[in-house]
Amino acid sequence: MRILGIDPGTGILGFGVIEVDKNKIQLVDAGVIRTPAKEDDAVRLQTIFEEISDVIAQAKPKVMAIEKLYFAKNVTTAMTVSQARGVVLLSGKQAGLEIFEYTPLQIKQALTGYGRAEKKQIQEMVRVILKLKTIPKPDDCADALAAAITHNMTKHLR
Repeated sequence: MRILGIDPGTGILGFGVIEVDKNKIQLVDAGVIRTPAKEDDAVRLQTIFEEISDVIAQAKPKVMAIEKLYFAKNVTTAMTVSQARGVVLLSGKQAGLEIFEYTPLQIKQALTGYGRAEKKQIQEMVRVILKLKTIPKPDDCADALAAAITHNMTKHLR
């Protein structure tokens, strides 16, 4: 089964696709979608929608695992990230994907067994689980892969 993980953001949105076959898990694709801060919000959202739709069309995942936004220091940031999440969810639904949402706490718990794990611990677990030589960069990419891995590790609990 192919799983698309998403770390939502407006300036940088991370994505990661993994393939799971029985107990074997491997990286298919990963990267980020960037939009310029000076661009109009509607244009940025259109770019995110079009590019994530392209990722879905090329990678052909069956499932989307997306990080829930549960806290933001800045209300404006929370609003724009929520808008980005919305267009990603729409893109996934239009492609017929099953969509699952995970909080950062759930992702940390699934990957490390500790809900207050540091970001570097999560990134290292992504590297180890996917048998990569280095931690995926930028952080948004590793975070998206963590969401996909979380779905694989917890799907039997649903």
